[in-house]
Formats: sequence, structure tokens, C-alpha cells
Amino acid sequence: MKWMEVTVFTTEQGLDAVCARLDMLGINQVMIEQGRDSIEEFLRNTARYWDYADMDALVASEEPCVKAYIADVADNRATVKAIEESFDELKRMDVGIDLGSLNIVVRLTDDEDWENNWKIYYKPLEIGERLLIRPSWEQAKDTGRTVLSLDPGMAFGTGSHHTTRMCLEFLEKTVKDGDDMIDLGCGSGILSIGALLLGAKQALAVDIDPIAEKIAYENAAMNDIYNDRYTVLIGDVLSDTALQDRLCEKQYDVVAANIVASVIIELTKMVPRIIKPEGVYIMSGIIGDRLDEVLAALDENGFEVLEVREGDDWRAVMARPKR
Repeated sequence: MKWMEVTVFTTEQGLDAVCARLDMLGINQVMIEQGRDSIEEFLRNTARYWDYADMDALVASEEPCVKAYIADVADNRATVKAIEESFDELKRMDVGIDLGSLNIVVRLTDDEDWENNWKIYYKPLEIGERLLIRPSWEQAKDTGRTVLSLDPGMAFGTGSHHTTRMCLEFLEKTVKDGDDMIDLGCGSGILSIGALLLGAKQALAVDIDPIAEKIAYENAAMNDIYNDRYTVLIGDVLSDTALQDRLCEKQYDVVAANIVASVIIELTKMVPRIIKPEGVYIMSGIIGDRLDEVLAALDENGFEVLEVREGDDWRAVMARPKR
């Protein structure tokens, strides 16, 4: 299958707004490229696909970018047009932060390109004191760390982004042997699989994108984790009442959500129904400017904040029910 890769150039501050804008258009699985060197290398390695005259013009201000992938079928041509119109509108709005150029580049790509071009950036990565994230196609030296083998495929979550790394650090700090864990917005399954490798007994992973189900199960099996301990469900937690009821059948020791601030704020209204009184709520994907909104939502819904971590302009929060 052919795919349309839609790239939106923005700023560190603007990443959350761009992701939220794409989410409004029904596009919630994205990749983020940060740093001039990373973007230039990606453009060079995929140069035959790009329609641009001057690479320097694209990356002159070292803008990070958000990449979304849409199946190249007739119905989705209107989606690309809607994206272009939506970001033209956003350019004219005063949102109080610098969103950068919001330039958009669209290229046609194959499954193989989408799945493999980014692998050149993804290497074994030590996280916290105990974890080593190992891409399935890479060799890694035995350092005594717990190895999490991973192939993100077409789902978000490699461990290299600040948001995922900070969540894993919180999990390493909090997961206990025998815990039940739920991962809201699981993507590749990295957080829920990581929790199981750190000692959790059971994990439930949820994502809105059907692609995530196949990839998360495959990544779990790569780490010798199977359906007796790991379940992946697909659906929109915010609107699917049947899914909400399924999730609320039990309470969890650890609840994780690495999404975007706007979704976390809405999820926080439901989390009290699924977290144990002594449980821990871990969340990230929060741009710095929206941290106060997330903290306010936590307070309103009966949580106390245990710790806030920073990675560039991203924030991760660990909280628990008030006692």
C-alpha cells in the first residue's frame, strides 16, 4: 500500500498544538523529528520523494516537525486538503505561543519506507537505572540491565522521545512485583511491556488506532510476554462507553497515559474509577505551557502530585489519589 506522509514543521512549543490539531482531524498516530541534524539526515535519505527546492529553507530555524501517515486512497485526498486548510487557519490565529512556520510537505511513500527509513536513528538506549531499549534489528551488549526488545513498526513509541523516556523512568521507580497496570494510548506497547518486564503481573493496553493492536502484541511476544498476562484493546476511551465499562471492571496499581495534554485532562476525569486507592497515575506528552492545566485537572479529580519531570519543553507527571 502507498501512504501519504504529511510533515508539519513547527517549534518545540508548537508540537503539542500541531498534534492536537491533527487529532481533531482524526489523525492521532504521529512521529516527531527534532533537531536540525536529524531532520537534514532524514531529508537526505528520502530526497527522491521530496518536492522542495531548498533544504536550508525547510530547516533554517531548526524547526522540529510532526509526521502523520495517511493511506493513499481516494477518500483521503480530502483529508490532506483538510489538513492544509486547518493549518492555514492556525497560522492566522493568535494562540499565545510561537508555532513556527507551520510549513507542510506531503510526499508519497511505500509501507517499506514508512516502516524502515526511520530505523537509522533508532539505536539501543539505556533508560533509568535498569532498562535497556533494544531495537529488534540491533545487537546490544549485556550490561546487566533489563532488556526491552522493540519494533515500533507503524505505531508511536520508541523510547527515544522525552515523553516516553520519562514515563519509563517513573515506571521503573514505582512498579512492584505483582502489580496490575493499564496503558492508555499504548502505541507500540512500550510502557505496558516495560511495566511487565519490571515486575507487573498483568497489563492492559488500549489505543484508538487498530495498527497498535498488532504491533503491541508482536512486541510483547518478542519479550516472551503473551496473552495470559497481556491484553490489547482498540477503541476511543473518551467516547466509547462500552470500552469504559470494560476498563472499569477492575482497578489498577499503575495507570499510564502518554498522549497529549488535552486528552490527559479528559482522561483524568475517568481515572479515579480505574485506579486503586494506593495506585500511581503516570502521564506525559504534556507541553510545558499546558502543565498548569493538567495539574488543575488532577487537583479537581482528587489527585495529589508526587513529582514533575522535564525533558526539553515536555513534562511528565506522577500523581496518586489524595488520602
